[in-house]
This record gives sequence, C-alpha cells and structure tokens, in this order.
Amino acid sequence: MSDSQKEYRQILKATSLFGGVQVFNILIAIVRSKVIAWLIGPAGMGIASLLNSTLNLVNGATNLGLDRSAVKEIAFAENSDNEQKSERLIAILNRLVWITSLVGALLMTVFSGPLSQWAFGDTSYDWAFMWLSLALIFKQLTASRLAVLQGLRKLGNLAKANLIGNGVALVLTLPLYYYYGIVGIVPAIILTALISLIVVMIYSQGISRSKDKIGRKDLITEGKSMVNLGVMMSLSSMITLVVGYLIQIYISGTGGLDEVGLYNAGFVILNTYVGLIFSAMATDYFPRLSGVAEDPAKVSSSVLQQAVVANLLITPIVVLFIGVAPWMVRILYTAEFLPVVPLLVWGILGMVFKASSWSVGYIILAKGDSRLFIRTSIFFNSLMLTLNILGYRYGGLEGLGISFLIYYIIHFLGVTWITRWRYNFKLEGEFYPVFFGCLLLSGLGFATTLTSNLYLKYGGLIMIFLVASWFSWKQLNKRLDLGQFLLHIFKGRKKGDD
Repeated sequence: MSDSQKEYRQILKATSLFGGVQVFNILIAIVRSKVIAWLIGPAGMGIASLLNSTLNLVNGATNLGLDRSAVKEIAFAENSDNEQKSERLIAILNRLVWITSLVGALLMTVFSGPLSQWAFGDTSYDWAFMWLSLALIFKQLTASRLAVLQGLRKLGNLAKANLIGNGVALVLTLPLYYYYGIVGIVPAIILTALISLIVVMIYSQGISRSKDKIGRKDLITEGKSMVNLGVMMSLSSMITLVVGYLIQIYISGTGGLDEVGLYNAGFVILNTYVGLIFSAMATDYFPRLSGVAEDPAKVSSSVLQQAVVANLLITPIVVLFIGVAPWMVRILYTAEFLPVVPLLVWGILGMVFKASSWSVGYIILAKGDSRLFIRTSIFFNSLMLTLNILGYRYGGLEGLGISFLIYYIIHFLGVTWITRWRYNFKLEGEFYPVFFGCLLLSGLGFATTLTSNLYLKYGGLIMIFLVASWFSWKQLNKRLDLGQFLLHIFKGRKKGDD
C-alpha cells in the first residue's frame, strides 16, 4: 500500500469515526433538550440556557484558547519524534490550565453578582454562579486533556472519551431534573462537567508528562507561542460571535424577531447538521497538518488530500440536502420555519467552496502564524457582516443565502491567494478536476429547484444524487480501494491509532 493510499484511508477513517461521534452527540443533545424541557418546562430551560451561556462565555474569556493551540504544539513535537519535548509541553499545558481555570473560577465567584444581574436582571442567581465556578475548572481541565489526546492523535481514546462522557452524563443528570426540577439545574451542570473530566482522565492514563521542574521563567518562555496562538484563536471566535450578534440585531431591527428566529434556524442547520463533517475532519486534520507544518512538500500533499476527500464527501450531501431541505426543516422545527428553505438551498452551495477553503485555511493555524490568522479573521468576518447585511436588505432570507454563497466563493479565492503569497502553496494536480466535477453536480442539483414540475424536480434530483454518489465512490475508490477499506472497517480488522 502506497503512502498516499495510507493517508487517504486515514482521512476517511478519522472522518467516519468522528462523524459518528458528532451524530451521537447531536442525538444526545436532542434527547437532553426534549427530556429536560418536559421535566422543568420553558422557564427552567431558559434558566439553564442563561447559566450555560454565561459559563461558556467566562470559560472562553479565561482559557486563553489553550485547548486549541496546544493541539498544534503537541502534534508538531510528537511528529518530530521528540518525546521529551512533547512530554514537557504537556506538563506546561497542565500548569497553564490550572492557572487559567483557577483565575476564571475566582473571577466568576467575585463577579457572581454582576453576572447574575447581567443574565437575569437581578442578583438572585449569584449563588448559582459561585457554584458554577467549579464547573468552569472541570471544563478547562477536561478540554486540556482532550487537546493532549488530539495532539498525540490518540483518536480511539478521544472518541471514547467524548461518547462515554456525554452518554454517562446524560444518564446520571436526568434524575436531578426529575427529582429536583429547576433546583437541580446547577448540580446537573457541575456533575456533567465532573463526569466528563473523570472519563477523559481514564482515557488519558498512561500519557507521560515531564517530571522536570518547571519554573515561572520556563512557563513564560516555553508556553509563549502556545498562549499567543491560543489568544488569537479565542479572539477570532469572539469576533465571529460579535458578527453573528450584529447580524441578528440588524435583522431584528429590519424584519422583526420572527426573521431572527428563521435566520438562527438556518444557521444552525448549515453549521451544525451539515457542518458536522468539517468538525469531524478537523479532529484528525489539524494535528496531522501541524505535525508536518515545517515540511512544504508534506503540507502540500496533506492539504491536497484533505481538500479532495472533503469535496467528495460533501457533494452527495449537498445534492441530497437540496432535495430534502423542506422535510428537514419540518422535522427539526415546524412548518412555520419553511420560509428559511431558500436561505438553506443557496447557502448549501457554498459548502463546496468551504470544503476547499477550509482545507487550505488550516495551513495558517498549523504554521502557528497568529498575526496573519487574526488579520484574515478580522477581514473575512467583516466581509461576512457586510455581505449578510446587503443580502438581507435587498433579498430577505433568500438574499442571506446568496450572501453566504458569495462569501464562501470570495473566501476560497482569498485563502488560496493568501497561502500562495505567504507560503508558496498552491492547489494543483488532481484537485481541480475533482473540485469542478463536484461544483458541476452541486450546480445541477440546485438547477432542479428552479422548475415547478415536481416529477422533473425530484426525478432530476434523484438522478443527480445517484451520479454524485457514483462520482464520489469512483474517485475515492481510485485513491484508497474503498471496497477493501470498508470491508476491513466492518470486520474490525482495521487497527486504530490509539
């Protein structure tokens, strides 16, 4: 088996593994929401939502993004066969996270009154935020250990920690809601965070960390790059949240709260349910690319392979989604949300461009180029805000969908130009035949929505979906012998990278 074939198999294996984890977690979230809503009602759900949102906000503001930047640092050291370096990085990460978690917990306790006032309009929940400082510590410790597993590419243990942690937390916290109702919300949040920590500690046993003494100077010197990149990644996430908030404010002022609800529903479907494929791929792709970040040839090969697989996996999903979007909206929400379908149909086309720009954009993170990363983040988020406002102003919800498509086209062109200018990277070879084939099939799928003849519309969609599936199968099979790969998966003979 060639090295290229091994890489393609690893990409598909990791994607299928963590795609399953993502689906399981979504199902857990749906079950949790449904049962909790039944047990504590809308008011209880509102309280739980505000407590969790505030906890996540404080967590995001105090964790310095270490749960993401550490993946890059550890993966690079591990791929360099520098075991001592990776062990020392793990020890430094552990020290840093204890500092950030304790500082975060202290701030949450000290400012529990203002947090309660901000979230609920009074100080009646200050006690809740004091207790939730424990959950913040558990969450940051959990995230750091998951980052270590990801950086070391212990994918089997990482998947198990996610699955078992979420599953056990669901089973053990539901009785709290059943017996104590709204009073059980805070204990349930704390218990969920604690269970996740215990499970990930079990699955990270045996991972060595340096026993050398790490002084304050060592912590600052050796942890500097990790902190710098982490802060920039956190800042980028905050910018994205602010842009999303500003878009909602504009829609609310122009079209009303109903339109905001429709926009949010569409955004969740595109980014959570369709976008889960990107989340699944990133779990393996980021540490894999980070490990070879200083080797231009290996970077080029890894990005090319990832972009090809991403396009081939997303294209049948895009075509299928175009046809089932109305039913998906009815299943996930209600018929009142059907006006969001045009946004979804236009927006889903952008996923083909996103699959490519997403693959290329990770080069900046893998290189640890924090300044370029934050500059591109500010530019593209500003572009997203501008296009969304213009799209909604002139086209309503459908205009928003068109603006998403335009954004991802520009994002693809921009990211490919930036990486070529900065790192002399360019997509070539087998990428463009696959990309244009996927783009053509997605475009044909979209074209069927323009006819009012139901037989022609759905007959055409079924045919194009079959062709897209055949095209993806053929292209993947050419690169990794897909039949043999699936046979090994089903028979359990394929060994994981634990």
